[in-house]
Amino acid sequence: MTVTVRFAPSPTGHIHIGNARTALFNWLFARQRGGRFILRFDDTDTARSRQEYADQIQTDLHWLGVRPDVTAHQSARFDTYAAAVERLKAAGLLYPCWETAEELERRRKIRLSRRLPPVYGREALKLDETDRKAFEDDGRKPHWRFLLPNFTNDPFSPQRTEVHWDDVVRGPQTVDLASMSDPVLVREDGTYLYTLPSVVDDIDLGVSHVIRGDDHVTNTGAQIALFRALGAQPPAFGHHNLLTTSSGEGLSKRSGALSIKSLAEDGIEPMAVASLAVLIGTSESVSAARSMDELAERFDPAATSKSAAKFDPAELVTLNKVLIHAMPFEEARDRLAQHGISGALAEPFWLAVRGNLEKLSDAEVWWKIVQEGPQERPEPTLEDAEFLAIAFDNLPPEPWDRMTWKIWTDRLKEITGRKGRALFMPLRLALTGREQGPELADLLPLLGREGTLARRP
Repeated sequence: MTVTVRFAPSPTGHIHIGNARTALFNWLFARQRGGRFILRFDDTDTARSRQEYADQIQTDLHWLGVRPDVTAHQSARFDTYAAAVERLKAAGLLYPCWETAEELERRRKIRLSRRLPPVYGREALKLDETDRKAFEDDGRKPHWRFLLPNFTNDPFSPQRTEVHWDDVVRGPQTVDLASMSDPVLVREDGTYLYTLPSVVDDIDLGVSHVIRGDDHVTNTGAQIALFRALGAQPPAFGHHNLLTTSSGEGLSKRSGALSIKSLAEDGIEPMAVASLAVLIGTSESVSAARSMDELAERFDPAATSKSAAKFDPAELVTLNKVLIHAMPFEEARDRLAQHGISGALAEPFWLAVRGNLEKLSDAEVWWKIVQEGPQERPEPTLEDAEFLAIAFDNLPPEPWDRMTWKIWTDRLKEITGRKGRALFMPLRLALTGREQGPELADLLPLLGREGTLARRP
């Protein structure tokens, strides 16, 4: 059987690094096994779903290197869900309920006061035609619940009914169907909750493995029961831990926290995001993978911790620097050109400055320094001004290479007696206007003798 997985975001906001974790877990799982990856938009909420969010999600996945084999929209499949609803009704497995939210809450509190599980008592099954008509005449519309198979003959006497699965991430899992309420599948207004469309789509699209966040563990038992009620073999399930901020707060699409769009706009490298999203909260060390192939080799869903993974966004910057510092010019060339960095000097310039960058876009600042000189620099002290005058008078002849810096500074040591910071810092400030930066041995050949003399104070 071909491994088929899916990532099923609702296009109601921008996806964040936690959502990307789910997408990447599925993508890498399929990649390791030569399988298929489906992007399925759970857009049944037509009031809040927006095409611009769906377009951005596709852009974000493409940026991360995730390429769907199939793209599907739940909003185009309402007829299919309606057919499944009718099948369940005909089988007596989907029944109408008229309780309001307030009535359900009151019943829940009563059951808790009696030390009973706060589950729905299936009171709606006791209603007769007269009762139902009275509710309808009163203007009420029913919501529809799926009758869980947790009883033998009497639905009002549920028995412990265990559903087992070998979780791809968490190992053997068990859920007791008697410990939960019959799930609502259809709202009063006829719209569908998550469970029904998701299960129907997984059946129709041939999904073999459902890998998602561990906030779905408890409803997996009911979903497995629904697969079977619709005559399908349930897929394998895997539930990974969720990402939170370092303070333990959850991530939200609607808040825009750490959205993939904002990270891309901030200049974070895709593989920095992918590496952190996949490896944090696992037994693997969090280090930057250079490619998806490398990340796939390191990916092991079973190595994921069962507790939430807290992370600091500063870790992204750390990983980003590692990737930038090792990035070959061939990989950076086109992106550098977008920042106006091109020509014969582009490659030696990149090799000279990359070790001092946090983001590729930072190279633009150093390109201006190399091409135009410091944008501003501190006024040297009287002693430093005298030293710089001597220094510029003793520039070595061309041609220049990486050894020119050593030849120049060795000569200045002999003439002035200066060494260490007293020797190097005035030269760095005069040439770049900055106290820190790339090795001057690498920058000097880029400036050339004429360009260096132009920086004379």
